[in-house]
Amino acid sequence: MSHDGDPGRQDGNWIGRSVPRVEDDRLLRGNGRYVDDIALPGGVEAAFLRSPHAHARIESVDVKAALESPGVVAVWTGDDVAGLPHMLNKEELRTPPGLARILDPTVRMTPMPLLASEKVLYVGQPVALVLAENRYLAEDALELIDVRYAPLPVLVDPEEALTERAPLLHEDLPDNTAVAVTARVGDPDAAFSSAHTVVGERFEAHRYVASPIETRAVSAQVDPYSGRLTVWSGTQTPHRLREAIAHTLGLATDAVHVIAADVGGGFGQKGILYVEELLIPHAARLTGRPVLWREDRNENLTASSHAREQIHDIELAADADGRIVGVRDRITVNFGAYNMTGLVVPYNSLCHLLGPYRVPHVAIEVTGVLTNTTFATPYRGAGRPETVFAMERAMDRLAAALGLAPEELRARNLVGPDEMPYATGLVDRSGSPQSYDSGDFPELLRRAVAKADVEGVRARQREGGRNGKHLGIGFAMYIEATGLGPFETARIDIAASGRVRLAIGAPSQGQGHRTSMAQIAADAIGVPVDVIDVTGGDTEATPFGVGTIASRALVNAGNATHRAGRLVREKIIDAAARRLGVAADALDLSDGVVSSKEPGGPSIDLAELAGRAPMPGTPEPTDGRHGTELSETVHFRPPGFAVASGAHAAVVEVDEHTGGVEILHYVVVHDAGVIVNPMIAEGQVTGGIAQGIGGALYEEMVYGPDGQPRTGTYMDYLVPTSSEIPDLDMDELHTPSPMNDLGVKGLGEGGAIAPQALLANAVEDALHPFGVIVRRGPLSPSRVRDLIRSSGTGAQGA
Repeated sequence: MSHDGDPGRQDGNWIGRSVPRVEDDRLLRGNGRYVDDIALPGGVEAAFLRSPHAHARIESVDVKAALESPGVVAVWTGDDVAGLPHMLNKEELRTPPGLARILDPTVRMTPMPLLASEKVLYVGQPVALVLAENRYLAEDALELIDVRYAPLPVLVDPEEALTERAPLLHEDLPDNTAVAVTARVGDPDAAFSSAHTVVGERFEAHRYVASPIETRAVSAQVDPYSGRLTVWSGTQTPHRLREAIAHTLGLATDAVHVIAADVGGGFGQKGILYVEELLIPHAARLTGRPVLWREDRNENLTASSHAREQIHDIELAADADGRIVGVRDRITVNFGAYNMTGLVVPYNSLCHLLGPYRVPHVAIEVTGVLTNTTFATPYRGAGRPETVFAMERAMDRLAAALGLAPEELRARNLVGPDEMPYATGLVDRSGSPQSYDSGDFPELLRRAVAKADVEGVRARQREGGRNGKHLGIGFAMYIEATGLGPFETARIDIAASGRVRLAIGAPSQGQGHRTSMAQIAADAIGVPVDVIDVTGGDTEATPFGVGTIASRALVNAGNATHRAGRLVREKIIDAAARRLGVAADALDLSDGVVSSKEPGGPSIDLAELAGRAPMPGTPEPTDGRHGTELSETVHFRPPGFAVASGAHAAVVEVDEHTGGVEILHYVVVHDAGVIVNPMIAEGQVTGGIAQGIGGALYEEMVYGPDGQPRTGTYMDYLVPTSSEIPDLDMDELHTPSPMNDLGVKGLGEGGAIAPQALLANAVEDALHPFGVIVRRGPLSPSRVRDLIRSSGTGAQGA
């Protein structure tokens, strides 16, 4: 990986360095502390009975035999928890006031019962809960529960669910629409009517899942002395979970302590609320014993949230020079059985559709639809990979219609760096006018084109395919609005030992927060990075916080850390000035030592300063600006989004006989502003690309027409391994964001946004001799073979 100059060095020594992750030694030695590793004496384990039907009424539930099963402590049905409120992801369902005022979107609430008691809406919905001395005994008891179901008509296809004859999933709603929103810019109808060239296609983003290596888990116990409830969870949003538990159980918020333990991957799937996270704390309170539940892989694949399924009916209009004059897109999103996160994914798709391109006239209509499938929520990229798939595929179809090279069409339509900040005319997710704060999109594309050796690839293509193997090249570009608010918290305390304790509201699921946040704090304060201890996602350490979702942690928690560190630095210097009898402006703090700026002057290290507190009753005098505590808490509120961007290119070889797709060369050029730790950044981009390649070539969650999931195990659901992920040819730009002090942008999701569109473009280019059009993925061998077979019939596309 090459770096464009200094990747982000500020006025200190740590930002911009590839500091080895401090987390890795512990994790690689097997000393991680995941929820399942937390042994609570006297605990019981939970298991859930889940619906085998996609849509059915529950006529009766008989638990007598299960209650008599060995080791069973309790069995609950929907009737046993009927007094508890249904679950709503309130924060995710909230529509920002500006967005509500300008666009007046439809957002319908579908509260989910903690245990289904009247009817079930998808295969995997929890119907009963068993608590037993261990998981094996709980699973045995599940088999003894007798549930009588009356099957109902099943809806899997979101377009069928919108028809007048479709049965209602939620009988209190007028139809199966969960959300609906429309946005317009300029006069798209006039732009299309006068355009030189118009292309229109239907592209489908298929359903797949996050599949983290650690499945969901939650453990809870009640302190027998204080009565306080402590919950350990693999959640990405511990503060929101704390509030939901308190609301559900009728407790004060400060009576609930949530700790995000080590988390083996989240990717958005663990960023929402689930009924299991509310029922396990309830069980701990009622039984008086610690309770543990962890998901098995089949539950994770079929009953944890799904993602990505969208249909785009998209049209592009261009003038004779290949400049886009308008875009129209009708987007249909399969929400599954419940509206869990409202506008989050649909509106992300809407406001990222234009990408880095200049489009003066726009009409976008988005509808989220309820079906008898597992509910869908954000997954790494959260609506962006789906919309980039549609837009970048449409760009290639427009290039073909105009007789232009795909990279040339893109170059003609990119927003330039001299146009920043660039207003698209749309409204962003916060309800403010959408603006790209910074970036150099043309340079991203130039570097990607150069690295991909387009001319060399085209020359090899002209030689023709050999042994039925065809070469193809593709491009895809994207932007990502990162740093979602409303805020994040950082608290810094200097311990008596001189060590620095940093607590942030955002937990880590592999992002390396204990390293990168320590680097930010080290520079802000003026101490070595190895004296900083970082805690994230503990509601006791930071009573206020949001979480690690939406590429927001570095922007929000990082800048909160930076500001808290600068304030603590001031306090340290003031305290040292009083101790040394020197004016504060005559002192400097570096490498943990406060010393005079004059050679030979006095100095004091942080341990001596913090460890020599005044005697009780004799506080040190202050100047009125600072107290004597060497600590600070900051809540950082971003003024707007920091827009990251990227250009990907890929060269593939497609075997017409087997349908196999081999990635020969993968190029990624990204811009995430100031880079705190280049090694961690490279790992984040690589991980995102790996998941994107999985969605492009391998992974698909398939449902039958009866609503039964057909890919519920790893025997059927194909996840790529490291062997399938090519070496990446990576480069980066650094255009600092003006939206925050550090100039950083989020990049945790960026790598996952482009691969589906990119590889579809490259495969279509390789199969150009057959005249096929790639309209959906994954591009498995069987689908590629179907594309080739269909090419001679006129029914092009698959």
